[in-house]
Amino acid sequence: MANYPYMTPGDTSQIAYVRRVDPRTLPEEFREHTKGMTEVYSISGADGQMLAIVDDRKKAFVVARMNEMQPVSVH
Repeated sequence: MANYPYMTPGDTSQIAYVRRVDPRTLPEEFREHTKGMTEVYSISGADGQMLAIVDDRKKAFVVARMNEMQPVSVH
């Protein structure tokens, strides 16, 4: 198990936002990688920049943690 950096109160720099996304709403460069998928999950940084797209919610949380980020779910 990896060590995760200590997050001070109010520090959002290591937060990863995970949310379900309709692949049809993604920019063209992402849509070409999601052909045939009915739902995908985006991982975004605190600044809103999309960092990754994966095909499974649990996988999104694992990927965020593997990159030393603290994932939180966004509805």
